[in-house]
Amino acid sequence: MKIAVSYLKSKYDNDTTINLLEKTSADYIHVDLMDGIFVPQKNFQLKDIITLLKNRKKPLDIHLMVLDPIKYIDELAKLKPEYITFHLEATKNVLETIEKIKKYNLKVGLTLKPNTDIYELMPYLSIIDLVLIMSVNPGLGGQEFITDSINRLDELQKIRQDNNLNFEIEMDGGLNATTIKLVSSLDIAVSGSYICMYDDYQHQINSLLNK
Repeated sequence: MKIAVSYLKSKYDNDTTINLLEKTSADYIHVDLMDGIFVPQKNFQLKDIITLLKNRKKPLDIHLMVLDPIKYIDELAKLKPEYITFHLEATKNVLETIEKIKKYNLKVGLTLKPNTDIYELMPYLSIIDLVLIMSVNPGLGGQEFITDSINRLDELQKIRQDNNLNFEIEMDGGLNATTIKLVSSLDIAVSGSYICMYDDYQHQINSLLNK
């Protein structure tokens, strides 16, 4: 299992948090971007994100919680992230958005709100690289894990196996040393406040991996 760390809720300012994460064994920096429309909170200006994250060593895993995500792709591609993930509910132009991300040779992820039927992803699973299961409602850090997410993981794994597909499965929300044991077959686990609200980031990452 790989670990992606979200800095959405941290004990330190963003720059300090990213610098500390760069020194850990985390596999990705998970970048949650919210526009205040698709979700109630707004937390970024594109120019500030580019300044904060350019020339970082860790691969970037960008999660767009925004309406019309296609309009952000050109700028975010400058960061050369490994993944850009967007919400199926956020656009009527899903295929066009997937193609735009792929045009930059970046990996594409799709995600859903917890109450959206996971089978709405079916038309796209053969052409994307990642499915992000939201195990909390998108928009706020520090929420409790939604236990039905375990069933969504099981369903996605069965779909992947039955159809001989290759997408990775990631989960974000409420993951800590206890809840991660419930979803130990994940490819990528996203954790935020469980890591970034503490002084020793590496210790918290190790506890997720049961080290």
